[in-house]
Amino acid sequence: MTEPCDLSATAARDLIGSGALSPVALLESCVRRMESVNGSVNAVVATCLERARAEAQAAEAAVRSGDALGPLHGLPVGIKDLNATEGLVTTYGSLPLADNVPDADEALVAGLRRAGAIVVGKTNTPEFGAGTNTTNKVYGPTRNPFDLERTSGGSSGGSAAALACGMLPLCQGGDTGGSLRNPATWCGVVGFRSTPGLVPRETRALNYTHFNVQGPMARNVRDVALMMAALARDDSRDPLAGPVDASGFAGLQGADLGRLRVAWSVDFGGSAPIDDGIRRHFTEVMQRIAPAFGACEARDPNFEHARDAFWTLRCVNYLANHTERYENHRDVLSPNIIANVEAGQAMSLADVSLAERQWRKIYLDFQAYFADIDLLIVPGNATPPFRIEDGIPREINGRKMENYMDASLIRSALTLTGHPVIAIPCGVDPLGMPFGFQVVAARRADRFLLEAAAALEDYLRGIPALTRPVPDLEALSS
Repeated sequence: MTEPCDLSATAARDLIGSGALSPVALLESCVRRMESVNGSVNAVVATCLERARAEAQAAEAAVRSGDALGPLHGLPVGIKDLNATEGLVTTYGSLPLADNVPDADEALVAGLRRAGAIVVGKTNTPEFGAGTNTTNKVYGPTRNPFDLERTSGGSSGGSAAALACGMLPLCQGGDTGGSLRNPATWCGVVGFRSTPGLVPRETRALNYTHFNVQGPMARNVRDVALMMAALARDDSRDPLAGPVDASGFAGLQGADLGRLRVAWSVDFGGSAPIDDGIRRHFTEVMQRIAPAFGACEARDPNFEHARDAFWTLRCVNYLANHTERYENHRDVLSPNIIANVEAGQAMSLADVSLAERQWRKIYLDFQAYFADIDLLIVPGNATPPFRIEDGIPREINGRKMENYMDASLIRSALTLTGHPVIAIPCGVDPLGMPFGFQVVAARRADRFLLEAAAALEDYLRGIPALTRPVPDLEALSS
């Protein structure tokens, strides 16, 4: 018999709405799974179980009373430890904030609660989300459920690992250079980076930037869409936000793959370094699934200057967010934050101006690229998940990585476009670790992308070698 915690969020929500599943029973199933496997992977780093249990009881009573129920009614959710949660420690993975307990939810969290979600705890992250390896000096590393010696990815690695293990049906994360997509790929789950502004955030440090997009993570595409029904909204405090009808995300239907025009690229024409094993495997996967589409061809977008533009603009973002922190706490900050701030301090306005012009050209070229296609498919990551003790790859296929973001270009270049991107699982890689790819749609075509991804996910389920992998929970039990 399936444990309630292993149900999809959409299935669990339907059962809760009909009275066939108690929110209390679902929560307790999630707690038991956390107690069983979290000691091995270290994905959930703080909990508020007393409050969660009280809210689950209230959710159960609301069903019995016939009250109007929100789209996430009774569903447990994990919040990344970069987002403020009322009464629940929020450390940002940083020692100076190890005892920080916010007195209010930030708007995103409050919106999830209004939609009926039950916040269970916080998921691990690298310090202030800086890095593709989820580890910090407060809580230590989150390990990959498929190989405890390897990373879960980052920066939403705690959310991805928790989902893969069935600890929670839904988790929240954030994405600058791939922080939703990277851990989703390496843990075999789904991460959705929406068009910037669709999920607003009132704490944005810079007005107009494609960095730091907040979004949903789950074990399948329709669950991600269900969570978007609570996340997508307008908020005048975020200048990228605007009017939106979020109701269409719930109850998502799949698109007709046979009508879609698809392009695929292994490495953006050589702009993004890709491990040879991943290159061969991705190519084989694309050749295998190409018949599902109306048209499917290999064609590279132009990301010639994406590496330099992204690094410069990322440093501007880090100066805006972390200069004061760097000046006051440099001795305890992670090397990634120090490297970004110091690189930014060494840049000039001329460097920033050049990056802005490069960014503009990348954006315009990508709009032209999408003129006659519906989707672009690219690898989810450049390499398999690295061993935690080895750290971020210093080279790929003999090509030296000049900074710690270079191995992320297959994801970070897409950040610059502002297009919605979803990472979906697709079997395992040559090392037996979860494999997946990113699917990109036109700017603001978020619902269409989710419909297409849901249909593609359904198609992959019909190919045993390309279904979502599941970790050995018995081996993880502590």
